[in-house]
Amino acid sequence: MKVHLRTFGCRANHYDTEQVRALVAAMGASESDAADADVAVLNSCAVTSDAEADLRQAVRRIARESPGTRIVVTGCAAARSHETIAQLPNVTHVIAGADVAQVALALGGAAASTRLAAGEAATALLPLARRQSGARATLRVQDGCDEHCTFCATTLARGAHRSRDIATLVDEARGLAEHHPEIVITGVHVGSYGTEHGESIGVLVETLVREVPTVRFRLASVEATEVDPTLFSLLRDGGDRVCPYLHAPLQSGSDRVLRRMGRHWYTARTYAEAITRLTADRTVFGLGADIMTGFPGETAADHAETVALVRDLPFTHLHVFPFSPRPGTAAERLGDPVQPSVARERAAELRAIADEKQAAYAASRAGGIADVVVIGGTPVRTGLTEDYLEVEVAPDRARATRFAARLTAAGTRLRAQ
Repeated sequence: MKVHLRTFGCRANHYDTEQVRALVAAMGASESDAADADVAVLNSCAVTSDAEADLRQAVRRIARESPGTRIVVTGCAAARSHETIAQLPNVTHVIAGADVAQVALALGGAAASTRLAAGEAATALLPLARRQSGARATLRVQDGCDEHCTFCATTLARGAHRSRDIATLVDEARGLAEHHPEIVITGVHVGSYGTEHGESIGVLVETLVREVPTVRFRLASVEATEVDPTLFSLLRDGGDRVCPYLHAPLQSGSDRVLRRMGRHWYTARTYAEAITRLTADRTVFGLGADIMTGFPGETAADHAETVALVRDLPFTHLHVFPFSPRPGTAAERLGDPVQPSVARERAAELRAIADEKQAAYAASRAGGIADVVVIGGTPVRTGLTEDYLEVEVAPDRARATRFAARLTAAGTRLRAQ
């Protein structure tokens, strides 16, 4: 059997696809392009309407170009739009969330079906990926979220927060470290890791650093005000073990909009204070954020507050996107919509500022030393620094290797030598 895998959306989704990839290998199947596949497994995203539109377009393209290919849809959109997706051509299974055991059944593995029918635990049936397809590995440490942001469909799709056991994560990280120089810690609400067990994300990272000594760790996304003291120290002084990098969702610089978004645990001031403490006196620190424009009720004054905050803080990159109403979320009922054209204009303004800040930061790194992981790329070989700068590397550098380099200016980008 030949299986095509495709992922839409976040790093948590990429982690889930890697587990399906390990399952495919364990079943004796092979991975292939969509045109040659017997089955295509599409891991979907529900963050925006565009993400779901991309999924539907991909399904229709596969069905049109490979009419004999069965299509299995998993992920967040599968949880939120089951009936709609099930009506798409060639779709035989719609599996909510990241239920890899159900994917095993959908792929038609007789042994898997028998063992699941007999009640064997999914953890005994399903192998964990010890080697992933990317140069950098992803480790999902928790799933779900107990917050209720009014715009968010992911919480509705992924369910309540639950953390994975530290011992299990250490064991998985050790396996990944045999093949990958960097492990990215991810989840849906990473900052809440361990709260149900009296633990914390800082304790987890500290344990991983101690028990898995051969790799560097990177936090994919953590709320700025949820960086606990242990994690704070590791991000600032983690040496070559914890990347000086944080992606801290902001969404808006207006307290009024944040309240309408249901993001009650911080204000623009407390966010800025947390970021300032974390980055103070650090010339090497990558800082990213998500920002949403055009949220219902956002005024020109609200947008101006966001612009001012973005200019004030040391961001090195931003993910800016216009608000997209998601079915079933509270934001649908807020009223006072912002015209899409206005939301797009505001997003373009923030992206332009982000580009300026990114270029200035990259220029400041020229002449400095960087810790580089080779991530591949053609025709130009690329690497990723500890502070999340993509740099050009020599073509003979092997993918998934790590080396110390001096950064030099190479046109509009940096080169690691």
